[in-house]
Amino acid sequence: MTEHAPENTQLFLTAPMPCPYLPGKMERKLFTHLTGRRAPALHALLSDNGFRRSQNLIYRPACEGCAACQSVRILAREFDFTGRYARILKRNEDIEVSVRQPRATAEQFALFKRYLEARHTGGGMTAMNFVDYEYMVEDTPVQTVVVEYRLGGDTDKPLVAVALTDVLPDGLSMVYSFFAPEFDKRGLGNLLILDHIRQVRLAGLSYVYLGYWVEESPKMAYKGSFRPLEVQRGPLGWRRLD
Repeated sequence: MTEHAPENTQLFLTAPMPCPYLPGKMERKLFTHLTGRRAPALHALLSDNGFRRSQNLIYRPACEGCAACQSVRILAREFDFTGRYARILKRNEDIEVSVRQPRATAEQFALFKRYLEARHTGGGMTAMNFVDYEYMVEDTPVQTVVVEYRLGGDTDKPLVAVALTDVLPDGLSMVYSFFAPEFDKRGLGNLLILDHIRQVRLAGLSYVYLGYWVEESPKMAYKGSFRPLEVQRGPLGWRRLD
C-alpha cells in the first residue's frame, strides 16, 4: 500500500474547469505546494502516489465521477528495444544528447513555440511568452534537468528536441517535452522516451514516469504502447497494465 502525505501537508482542490482531454467533461485537481527543504522528499512521496509536478506545485486529478487520467510509469529494466523502437533509435543515431541545468534559453523557447503552433494550436500554452517559459523551466524546488537533443551531423548542430525532466530516487519523471515538427518522420517524441529509458537503466534506476495516460484521448493514447507499464491504482499502489 502506498504511503500518505505527511499530516501537516495542506491539500487544495481547484474549481471545475473544462477537461482538455475528454470533450464534455469537467476536471478538478488536488494540489499542494513544494517549498523548503522538505520539497524533494514530498515530491518523491507524492509522485509515488500518482501526483505530477508543475513548477512549485504538485497535483493529481480529482474529477467527480471520472478516473480516465491514470498515472503511468515504464518498467525500464524490462523494456525491450526491438521492432519499431530499434528502428527509431537507428534513424536517430546522429542525434547528440546533453543533460543541462534547468536554464531557459532563447533557442529552446523558439523551438517550444514552433512545436506548440504545429501540435497544439489554440491550446492555453500557445499564449506563453519567454518569461512564462522561463518560469516553467527554472521554477523548480527539486532536482530537475533539461535534456537537449541536437543534430550532430550539421556544423551548427541545431536543437531539435528538449525534455524537462525531474530526477526521482527511483527514476526519471518527464515533466514536459517538445520537438521540431518538421522532423516528424524521425519519431522524435518516441525517441525522447526511449532515451530516458536508456538513461534510467544506465543509472541503475527502475522507472520512467510519463504522467497521465488517458486511453480515450488521441493526444495521450501513445503512452500505452510503452510496455511493460504500471498504473497507479490509489490505495492498491502501482499495478502492472496487462
